[in-house]
Amino acid sequence: MDPITQLILCTAIAGGAIPLGGVIASFENIRPRWLEEEFRHTVIAFGGGALLSAVALVLIPHGTELIATWETVTAFAAGGLCFWGLQILLDRSQSSASQLVAMLSDFVPEVIALGAVISGGKSGAILLAVIITLQNLPEGFNAFRELRSGGMTSRKILFWFTVAAVLGPLLGFSGYHLLADEPRILGWMQVFAASGILYLVFEDIAPQATLKNSSFPPLGAVFGFLLGLFGKLLEG
Repeated sequence: MDPITQLILCTAIAGGAIPLGGVIASFENIRPRWLEEEFRHTVIAFGGGALLSAVALVLIPHGTELIATWETVTAFAAGGLCFWGLQILLDRSQSSASQLVAMLSDFVPEVIALGAVISGGKSGAILLAVIITLQNLPEGFNAFRELRSGGMTSRKILFWFTVAAVLGPLLGFSGYHLLADEPRILGWMQVFAASGILYLVFEDIAPQATLKNSSFPPLGAVFGFLLGLFGKLLEG
């Protein structure tokens, strides 16, 4: 398979998991009611675990290989501060978009990095695409539910999710053509995004994952992280 075809297929499948997760979330009223609550909170936790695995196993390791220590510290601090400011803006606007922001802050740098990996002819592109896809599915589910609870219509949410999916190949091409020869920029971007994701997980996603009188949903975070760990182990 030539690199361009591989790029299109990998990024399209990875991005397509976002609206697919939204479609699954659009099926309301799982019965009985307690099962719906358990399922929803477990998926939220799973998405949080998947985000943490992206930070610990993909973004930070890859990013720190490309930039110096002082650059890593600067990029990480800047990412946390910027996402803190973004959260303040979201709170003031009363927007239910934290899951969406977390999803995109994860998806954008990873799919750009995927394009750069394919351009460089390095191994692991298929595996990275699979990890991104499996992360986007629960994240799309969680973001749909959060935006729906904020009053946005299902049709509008799925429209914007589809737009995000279409951006996948475009962002992949940007990484393929622009960042393959700019490793420092890619490293800064990955570490910056990792810090922002970490902030959002502990600020918004983790509190939503717990459910009174049930200890099961947080287990989803364990298996979400295990997903990324399994993918990382396969790389070796």
